[in-house]
Amino acid sequence: MARDRSPAVTEPAVVAVRVKPGAGRARVGGVYPGPHGTALIVAVQAPAVDGRATEAARRALAEALALPAATVSLRTGLASRDKLFLIETPPADLAARLSALHEAGR
Repeated sequence: MARDRSPAVTEPAVVAVRVKPGAGRARVGGVYPGPHGTALIVAVQAPAVDGRATEAARRALAEALALPAATVSLRTGLASRDKLFLIETPPADLAARLSALHEAGR
């Protein structure tokens, strides 16, 4: 997938995610009413062991948003399925990208 070069917003963005480890296939899409608000569902094949599912979710989120993986980091939720990821330099259309992913799972 090509990386987007659209203008970035200067403030970091926080994205709520619900991770589903051990899935049959990796998939990003859908919504979950989590403790951090409406969360994007990220299913990963990695097991929930030694942070492997968290790392897989971080990379899957970056890929789904067409962002470099290095710009996405975990803010909270290392040992939880409900996580907050920080996007250091979000693109101007981040809200539209997230909305499309929320709708993709419905």
